[in-house]
Amino acid sequence: MATEIKAPTFPESVAEGSVAAWHKQPGDSVERDELIVEIETDKVVLEVVAPEAGTLSEVLAEEGDTVQSEQVLGRLGEGAASGGEKGEAAAPKAEPEAKPAAGGAQHEVKAPTFPESVQEGTVASWAKQVGEAAKRDEVLAEIETDKVVLEVVAPADGALVEIKAEEGSQVASEQVLAVFAEGAGGESAPAAGEGKAAASADDGASDEQVGDKILAPAARKLVAEHDLDVAKLQGTGKGGRVLKEDVQKAIKDGSAKKAAKPAGGGAKAAAAPAPAVEGERPEKRVPMSRLRQTIAKRLVEAQQTAAMLTTYNEVDMGAVMDLRAQYKDTFLKAHDTKLGFMGFFVKAASEALKRFPDVNASIDGTDIVYHGYQDIGVAVSTDRGLVVPVLRDTDSMKIADVEKGIVDFGKRARDGKLGIDEMQGGTFTITNGGIFGSLMSTPILNPPQTAILGMHKIQERPMAVNGKVEIRPMMYLALSYDHRMIDGKDAVQFLVTIKELLEDPARLLLDI
Repeated sequence: MATEIKAPTFPESVAEGSVAAWHKQPGDSVERDELIVEIETDKVVLEVVAPEAGTLSEVLAEEGDTVQSEQVLGRLGEGAASGGEKGEAAAPKAEPEAKPAAGGAQHEVKAPTFPESVQEGTVASWAKQVGEAAKRDEVLAEIETDKVVLEVVAPADGALVEIKAEEGSQVASEQVLAVFAEGAGGESAPAAGEGKAAASADDGASDEQVGDKILAPAARKLVAEHDLDVAKLQGTGKGGRVLKEDVQKAIKDGSAKKAAKPAGGGAKAAAAPAPAVEGERPEKRVPMSRLRQTIAKRLVEAQQTAAMLTTYNEVDMGAVMDLRAQYKDTFLKAHDTKLGFMGFFVKAASEALKRFPDVNASIDGTDIVYHGYQDIGVAVSTDRGLVVPVLRDTDSMKIADVEKGIVDFGKRARDGKLGIDEMQGGTFTITNGGIFGSLMSTPILNPPQTAILGMHKIQERPMAVNGKVEIRPMMYLALSYDHRMIDGKDAVQFLVTIKELLEDPARLLLDI
């Protein structure tokens, strides 16, 4: 009996998609959960996997065709995963196991299919070099786009035969990055006895001799970026070869820093390629990263298209700080995460968004979209720039869940491991400039959202409390909003609601 292969259920904001690529053709055998086809929407690329093992018997939607949510794309026949009538089609896949020593079948390692909004990416790093053994689904390379870092994994057990896109090169969607051979590298690596450090003779072709050191390509790139002294590096690879891991270790412990140049400027200093001389003002020009270009473009668009206005207030953080001090140790033991301030702000914002649906809405052309849920984006600063991963359904989340989610987002954002789907679809955003010492700022909208909340530094200030002057821990709050959608009265009342909920946290529990 044939099994239907259907397109995924698209999000409410996605009307249709297009068939980007079929990874299997009629007659090919597939395993359960193996990738069959990719559907590209205006926001993200969705993968369709086999619901069960069998043989692809029919393709109903060709590459490039427009498809609807849950539309039937093809049909999967029973059996043939191990042979059957289509045994001839499946036979080539069995060759690598029969001839591992010869390298087996070869595959083209391609860049991922980029979303429509991403034009190209940069090869950030190769985790494997030519000849190094790799297991199926092990990371081979990382591609950096303006939104996220994408991983390219090994299609099977084997090794790279050829690298066609070096680190730092620009690549397009589905561009061939390398050639991978099944079964290759498996025998040479154990014989060398050095695990990942082992490499085939082909690998040395891309190495470089610097003084008495041999540097791998990835190591050479890091040395240049951090201006390290090659003579101080300790190589752990075959024959003393300096690997990427060796350079990373040296950067971490500072053991390979170059000695400071003498101020005198003798003969050697005069021969330096570009020394700074008295009266000269040095400059450095570097290309803007893709992420920074995207941030710049979106922020300018937000100011040009929205009628942006900002309202301010201040909140006494004493009650939240007392609650945090009283329960932080118990909270840590119970939930294995620290109790911060962001959890209170997310929960307060979720409650306020329910009371003021206009602030939780978005503008789509001439339509207003009211969201019956609260998906709050939390701005996270990384070395590459600012990213805004989204916490989903925050109204139903506990404070512990919020804190864990933010810690996880922060770690993966710094490692470039966030997915594109995790940074899309928010209905409101919170940004915290206070962690860097900002006392007050005007946050810029994150389109198509119509409001953003800015947190700031907690600072003790003299305040009039019941006719007396007291020193209280105060924080300025800023709410930037799109005046096309939100009236000033609603914006002010929304911010006052957050202030009241934070100054009396019991309101969050009592829903008052």
